[in-house]
Amino acid sequence: MNQEVHWNNIATSYDDEIFDVFKSDKKKVLAKYFKKHANRRKDATDFGCGTGKALPFLSPGFKHVLALDISQECIVIAKERNFNNVTFKRADLTRQSVKLPPAHFGLCVNVAILPELAQNRAIIKTVKRGLRKNGTAIFVVPSMESMLFASWQLLEWYRREKVSPEHIPGDELNYFDRNKTDLIQGIININGVPTKHYTAPEIHVLFEEAGLTVTALKKLEYDWNTEFDSPPSWLKAPYPWDWLIECKSVN
Repeated sequence: MNQEVHWNNIATSYDDEIFDVFKSDKKKVLAKYFKKHANRRKDATDFGCGTGKALPFLSPGFKHVLALDISQECIVIAKERNFNNVTFKRADLTRQSVKLPPAHFGLCVNVAILPELAQNRAIIKTVKRGLRKNGTAIFVVPSMESMLFASWQLLEWYRREKVSPEHIPGDELNYFDRNKTDLIQGIININGVPTKHYTAPEIHVLFEEAGLTVTALKKLEYDWNTEFDSPPSWLKAPYPWDWLIECKSVN
C-alpha cells in the first residue's frame, strides 16, 4: 500500500474513519503523561500528526511543536487548528534520510502499525533520531494481548447465549483471516486493513534494538463499545487497551 496516497485519500474523512485515542482514553492516561513531560522551555515533535488531534495537548505544554506527517492533505487540515507555536513538515517516517531537529519530547500515536514490519522498526528508529540525549517519547500501539482477550470475551458472549464456538458466524472473527506467519507477527485485520499489534515482551526487544529504554509500559484502556456494537452489561473490567510506551533516548 502506498501510505501517502492512502492517507491523502482519507484526510477529509479522517475523524469518521480513524479511531480517536485521545477521546476514547478511558482513564485519561495520555493527558497525565502530557502533564508529566510538559515544559514551556522545551520542544516537542509529533511523529505522525494526522489531522492534529494531539496538538491541543502538545501546543500549550511546549515552547515549540514540530508536527510531521506523510500526508500533505492531513497537514492542510491540521493547520486549521491555528496554534502559533506549531510548524508542519511532510515526512515519510520510514525513511532514514529524514532530517529532524532534536526534540526534548516526542509523540507517536498509532503510527508504527504497518503490516511491513521493517517499516515499523524504521519508524521507531526515526523517533530515536529525532530525540535529544535523555529525551523522552510516548508511543501508542495496538496490543496483541488485548485483541486476543477481546476475542475470548466474544466467545464468552456467545457461550452465554448457548452458541458453541463452531457455530459462531465466520465473519465475527474475520480479523484473524491472515496466514500463520502474519498472526505470529501480530498482523490483524482492522476494518479490513492489516494492522500491526504488539506483545509486551516484543516491545521491550524492539525498542532496545532501536536505542530506546522503555521506562513505562501502561494500558491505555477503552470502553467495550470500541470493540463491539451494543456490548452486554456484564462486559466490564478488564477493558480493551492499547499499549502506552514511555521511553528514553539514553545516547
